[in-house]
Amino acid sequence: MIRNLRLAPAILTALGLSFSFLHSAVAQVDRNPATSDEYRRSVESWRADREAKLRADDGWLTLIGLHWLQEGINRVGGGPAAEIPLAPGSPEIGAISFSAGTARFAPAPGADVRINGRPARPQVLRPQPGDHDVVTAGSVTMFLIKRGDRYGVRVRDANSARRREFAGLRWFPIREDYRVTGRFVPHPTPTSVMIANVLGAVEPWPTPGKVVFTLNGREFTLVPVLDGPDAKELFFIFRDGTTGSDTYPGGRFLYAAMPKNGEVVLDFNKAESPPCAFTAFATCPLPPKENALPVRIEAGELDPHR
Repeated sequence: MIRNLRLAPAILTALGLSFSFLHSAVAQVDRNPATSDEYRRSVESWRADREAKLRADDGWLTLIGLHWLQEGINRVGGGPAAEIPLAPGSPEIGAISFSAGTARFAPAPGADVRINGRPARPQVLRPQPGDHDVVTAGSVTMFLIKRGDRYGVRVRDANSARRREFAGLRWFPIREDYRVTGRFVPHPTPTSVMIANVLGAVEPWPTPGKVVFTLNGREFTLVPVLDGPDAKELFFIFRDGTTGSDTYPGGRFLYAAMPKNGEVVLDFNKAESPPCAFTAFATCPLPPKENALPVRIEAGELDPHR
């Protein structure tokens, strides 16, 4: 989700005031600090699923490249001199003609290439996000992405070295007292929060409100965003006292179900590292200033590099 816009200082000030105005309410915390076997098993199952998705053919561990398109002809494969190199030693499989935001792929004569599972023919490629086209040649796949005004090609290899060598995820111990129920405070009007990403772009993401919760006797606030117009869950991008030491320096992600009866369950045992922790070819959003928690959240995923 990319909206490469700027927010005027006056609007930013107004946005900050709206958060201050809405800062209220009380949250409930699971009172029993003991971790039940049933809860532990549910978190362990979720974590196993998380790791399986990372290791999957379309997981972040298979990314081997992100190449921004140039106006004109962009050769695909055929060696490191190509505008879009594929796996080492791969032949040239075609070219992408790019002009004014339109990318048209033409397969090389005799190349065994498929688009969406069918034999490739010259066609315009639809970019991600949304329904997009996938080009496949052997173990390598690629697809178009749009980030602001830029178009790029992400390349995956099911046989990537990072996937083969991945040693698995590491976590803080599971603690049920890090599963809290907060009060959801909706915004009275449509509101956005400014989110920067690792490319340096700053964009407004829609936010439906904020969640006020209590942890270890202290009250905190997190601002969720919606990752796309059809989002079915709340998306939190946050940092805390463990960021950069125990957990990934770029912050962590946390997903939660939509509010129910004015409440949102935040399970920090399921806090996860962003894709950028596993590949240099992701374009991760960074935590907004509103989501810098002045406390150590010793729950969830540890930095995979430490």
